Amino acid sequence: MAKYICTVCGYEYDKKFGDPDNGIEEGTSFEEIPEDWVCPTCGVGKEDFEEDFYGDDEEDE
Repeated sequence: MAKYICTVCGYEYDKKFGDPDNGIEEGTSFEEIPEDWVCPTCGVGKEDFEEDFYGDDEEDE
């Protein structure tokens, strides 16, 4: 599983938690988020996020 990090402010999107305050349910992969979604911290688009793998042995469901 990977987190996606905002390159502008450092916000971490983790599918495990989603972004419920902005209509993204937990378990939603970054690829499934609508293209018009923006970073809840600084407002930039998905194009300003980078994939950041972390080693926690969880399988990507």
